[in-house]
Amino acid sequence: MSLLAEPPIVDGRQSPTALAVARGTQRLLVAHGMACVAELPLASGRRADLVALRHDGEFWIVEIKSSIEDFRVDQKWPHYRLHCDRLFFATAAHVPRDIFPPDAGLIVADAYGAELLREAPEHRLHAATRRSMMLAFAHAAARRLQALADPMGPYGEVV
Repeated sequence: MSLLAEPPIVDGRQSPTALAVARGTQRLLVAHGMACVAELPLASGRRADLVALRHDGEFWIVEIKSSIEDFRVDQKWPHYRLHCDRLFFATAAHVPRDIFPPDAGLIVADAYGAELLREAPEHRLHAATRRSMMLAFAHAAARRLQALADPMGPYGEVV
């Protein structure tokens, strides 16, 4: 069985639009040489939609917003800045771009790809936070690979 044939991690909270935006955004990030982990739990107790790791150790968090309502009701995103070097929003083409803050990057995506419309300003992580993020990223990625290789194994909830 190919790993590429596996479905994305879905916990029932994501709309079909959000899942499509996540898929296209991950394709963009991978095309730029980044590794991605979806739905990564953070030390703050929050969960980031997408965390991407560049080859130089820089972390990006991408917050997915599938509608105007989604953006307006979910105001957790400012806290994500504490866990990344750059913060982006990813959205669908039908969502107005002017609702997103100008001090974050912006990506427009569908299920097949994405376009980076605005770079995010850099705000470098503290070394201890970078180490914590690196360990969380590696641990989540390894657990998910283990669960794919052994779906009946003793892994419990894969984070």
